[in-house]
Amino acid sequence: MTLGKYILAIDQGTTSTRAILFDALGGIAAVEQQEFPQIYPKPGYVEHDAVKILQTAIYAARAAVAKAGITAGDVAAISITNQRETTVAWDRHTGIPVCNAIVWQCRRTAPDCERLTALGLGEYIKDKTGLLIDPYFSGTKMKWVLDNVPAARDLADKGRLCLGTIDSWLVFSLTEGRSFVTDISNASRTMLMDINKHCWDETMLRELGIPESALPKIVECGGDIGMCSKTLLGREIPIAGMAGDQHAALFGQCCFDKGMAKNTYGTGCFVLMNTGDEPVRSKGLLTTVAWKLNGKTVYALEGSAFNAGSAIQWLRDELKMIESPQEADRLAETVEDTGGVSFVPAFTGLGAPYWDMYARGALLGITRGTQRAHVCRAVLESIALESYDLIHTMEQEAGVDLPELRVDGGASRSRFLMQYQADISNRHVKRPACLETTALGSAMLAGLSVGLWESQDALRALWREDQTFIPDCPQELREQNLARWHKAVERSRGWAE
Repeated sequence: MTLGKYILAIDQGTTSTRAILFDALGGIAAVEQQEFPQIYPKPGYVEHDAVKILQTAIYAARAAVAKAGITAGDVAAISITNQRETTVAWDRHTGIPVCNAIVWQCRRTAPDCERLTALGLGEYIKDKTGLLIDPYFSGTKMKWVLDNVPAARDLADKGRLCLGTIDSWLVFSLTEGRSFVTDISNASRTMLMDINKHCWDETMLRELGIPESALPKIVECGGDIGMCSKTLLGREIPIAGMAGDQHAALFGQCCFDKGMAKNTYGTGCFVLMNTGDEPVRSKGLLTTVAWKLNGKTVYALEGSAFNAGSAIQWLRDELKMIESPQEADRLAETVEDTGGVSFVPAFTGLGAPYWDMYARGALLGITRGTQRAHVCRAVLESIALESYDLIHTMEQEAGVDLPELRVDGGASRSRFLMQYQADISNRHVKRPACLETTALGSAMLAGLSVGLWESQDALRALWREDQTFIPDCPQELREQNLARWHKAVERSRGWAE
């Protein structure tokens, strides 16, 4: 391990982009972050400006290096981790997007998903891609672009169209078009990749009308991904690590052993469990590629809840009920319970294990005595409750009792939420000292590739615990809270049909 070297991790999220410099001990030397606008052109539609995303990545990277007081020569490699499934379409020759990026939360492709279901492709898609038919994934987003953006179809006919996820867009742009690739973890989220053969599936491409020439090359999560142009920091730097945000977080939590699991509390909640070198088939969860390094593939089971931290943002930005997430915590702790109020954060449908694209958010059980503290507590509890559904389903389908749950993401800073998660799940919840596990995981992938770290065992030594939350809730109360939650979920389902 060579001291004095840094990995520059670009963490491109749903609401902001961060650049974090990690040193050889896994410590953070500098962080820079910049938000970008959310675009909601129609109900159920969510978009991003891909050019602004690129600009935030460039700004954050340069600012982090400057803040650390280092030079580009001190950066051993760049890593990228990203919001998954969000789809970008651009001109291969000019590098200019043909439309706004379609965000993973967007539900506009529900009719296409219904068509695929009607064709009886559900089992085929599950078997080949490990995924369920849902607008969440990139494949139907790509079809929508081809069907609805005339410039996209024209470029596809000319062999000039690029269709990719955010990782592909960033690498293409940062390498000035020299690398058009996607890593296998992101590719496994498109509903287009055969997770057994690690290639684009011809049947899915044909059903969705997507030309393979428009798709990036699938590569491993570490290695020679591309060479970042010197226009970024003043010299060319290898891009050596890349993974979708949740896969990177699993790696950053050092969940290297089969059966280990983590939950990331970001815009949504995402529980991933390492299932080893064989994919585990599931009915209500997703089978995905966790990562691939040096020819070895590790698979995972994933449960996704679409809205978590976004529900706290909703309290702040739309309802103006709080001024900060910390205020929600403080209010929640001023009341003994929710006063009978239940909240279901199904703003963009329900993910696992329900997969109801027509579910919508619900606030139930309100009385004249309901206070904002009750609502804040109900919102925070809902994040832990939807995570419980993911954990419980995962244990059942994998046949594993989780001994502990490792947690990360912004909302994991909430003491109230983490304790309630331990109580409702009846599992120890372990929070690491470094909560930036998504960026750290991608940095670890890059660091292994360039020799900053020698092995995964060296990485295990870097993981440090901050706090363990121990269950402290009577079984009867747990069961009552779960019953009320599941009743509320049923009330929210199918609302938008």
